[in-house]
Amino acid sequence: MSVRELVVLGTASQVPTRQRNHNGYLLRWDGEGLLFDPGEGTQRQMLRAGVAAHDLNRICVTHFHGDHSLGLAGVVQRINLDRVPHQISAHYPASGQRFFDRLRYATAYRETVALTEAPVDADGVLAVTASYTLEARRLSHPVESYGYRLVEPDGHRMLPGRLAAHGITGPDVGRLQREGTFNGVTLADVSEVRRGQRFAFVMDTRLCDGVHALAEGCDLLVIESTFLDEDAALAHEHGHLTAGQAAAVAREAGVRHLVLTHFSQRYPEPEEFERQARAAGFEGELTVAHDLLRVPVPKRR
Repeated sequence: MSVRELVVLGTASQVPTRQRNHNGYLLRWDGEGLLFDPGEGTQRQMLRAGVAAHDLNRICVTHFHGDHSLGLAGVVQRINLDRVPHQISAHYPASGQRFFDRLRYATAYRETVALTEAPVDADGVLAVTASYTLEARRLSHPVESYGYRLVEPDGHRMLPGRLAAHGITGPDVGRLQREGTFNGVTLADVSEVRRGQRFAFVMDTRLCDGVHALAEGCDLLVIESTFLDEDAALAHEHGHLTAGQAAAVAREAGVRHLVLTHFSQRYPEPEEFERQARAAGFEGELTVAHDLLRVPVPKRR
């Protein structure tokens, strides 16, 4: 059975607190693991969450501020120490290549793993697999930043009544699914489209077109809400969102499950983020993230 879940490794913005580690998020998607924004301490948080280096297939960095990337050095070295047997791809803003190089080779170690560098320099598709297409969109932050979106290909849901009407049963159903036609009956005649699942990861940014494009139709949206609404001017100045802004994006995009994260240390009570998100009109499932939380991707519609 496939596993699709978000493992939250850290939720603090700028500096860690007693309760919150720097950023870090692992998306388990079937047999793959995508690690987003490994901030300082991510390697230790992985241990606490039961995430191994062997679980990683991709590393996606939104931008090169420390709370989103300082843990990259430790993660890369752990991948090599554990001799992960498969290729791992790293996506990050191309303009930050010098920072990636410094983090990848921060200290001496033996390289044993094929780490493929795949820098991002424009909106578009980064990778296509059998399970998903990975896309990037430019965000609005003082340094170049990209958000990531994962889209599962659409499938088909077989309709028993139509199959019976055409006399298709048993192994012939599987043949029709594989080949697209059987005895003059097409897949479209006996099925309906099952929309693929969608996930998006949106970190440090002001409101911009990229935010809305990433969030559109998502089953699970992980999005920063560094500030509360009363500090909206401060959020805009520093290139961030408020809880209400993030929730309004999710409402307009038809998001099913909204995960708020990346909280400023100035706010000790997370309950207010949920209250402001609801006040903004978001009525779907809502999670105010905390470290080591696991959030399942919603079941297909």
